[in-house]
Amino acid sequence: MMTHKYPQWTYSAALAALPLQTPLRLRRLINLDTPARVWEMLQAKERPLIGISDSVWRAWHNVNESQLVATAEACLDHSITVVSMRDAPYPPSLLADPAAPGVLFMIGDAGAFHHRRVGVIGTRHATQRGKYFAQRLGKQLSASGVSVVSGLARGIDVESHVGALSLSAEDGCPPIAIVASGLDTVYPPEHERIWGEMGRRGLLVSESPPGTAPEPHRFPMRNRILAALSEVLVVVESRATGGSMITVREAMKRDITVLAVPGAPGIAPCEGTNNLLRDGCGPVTDVTDVLVALGLDHRHMTDWCEGRPALLEDERHIITTMGTVPRSIDEIALHAAVSVVRVAVVLGRLEAKGWVANTNGWWEALVP
Repeated sequence: MMTHKYPQWTYSAALAALPLQTPLRLRRLINLDTPARVWEMLQAKERPLIGISDSVWRAWHNVNESQLVATAEACLDHSITVVSMRDAPYPPSLLADPAAPGVLFMIGDAGAFHHRRVGVIGTRHATQRGKYFAQRLGKQLSASGVSVVSGLARGIDVESHVGALSLSAEDGCPPIAIVASGLDTVYPPEHERIWGEMGRRGLLVSESPPGTAPEPHRFPMRNRILAALSEVLVVVESRATGGSMITVREAMKRDITVLAVPGAPGIAPCEGTNNLLRDGCGPVTDVTDVLVALGLDHRHMTDWCEGRPALLEDERHIITTMGTVPRSIDEIALHAAVSVVRVAVVLGRLEAKGWVANTNGWWEALVP
């Protein structure tokens, strides 16, 4: 068995920190082979992926071991845990998502992923009434055994986390914050205290390596992760074209239930939520509405039971090979080192069991 100089997580972090990296490119690299093996390919000037421009390959091939070490040291200095889609701590709810991040950087307890989860979002320019409601809702959800998922932004987001953290660790459920910068870069800077509290009592998550600034394009990217992690998304206040609507669209693309808090007509921070209600989203007047949407019959239901038939050994091998991107039968056969005929037979079984879906010849794993 091949041994490597550094732990696997260091290679995952280094791949995420490659210049000109994008979520799709990173996901393809992680699905290709182990992070260490992919790093070795790049150092050997190999081009194992198709559809990548020459300028990107040149940038990747110029990366050296010192940059790998620097990224790893930055993670260690800030107590950042690194997990790729191949690692057990990676959140199960993201594995089946078509836009899942290939690598996550985290501070805190990854066990928070296994609680029931509700996204609470809204405008940065919230009314005091909206902030109060978000705080109260965050506290009540946490007391009900639900992790509050938000972006730790100004306004509604941070207030929902303030509410969740107002309970003691014994009485509340750990909240989850999805941020747009590296975890060593607090943004906005006035949230330094609650940022630290989230790392100690909840979970901070980013797809960006240490040193990444909160650039504008990273916030919409962050919102897709926030939506995908949420079982239900609650919009407390939002302008008609506010950033919250990006998260709403991401949730709707994933068939995630979107709820909205009714607001006063004619008030700008309530235009978006009132429009959502007009268009058919359910209302939230108190925490009971959210718990009903979650289907909770009691307050501490955290386990999810798989209803599909169990995977056989050869089926599990194919599922693992497929990863989280659409693949052709030929591509699956190549990566699984199995004949095309055998892959076709196994895919037929998996489709009948509900574990894969076929769209115009492209196969996708429906991983829980």
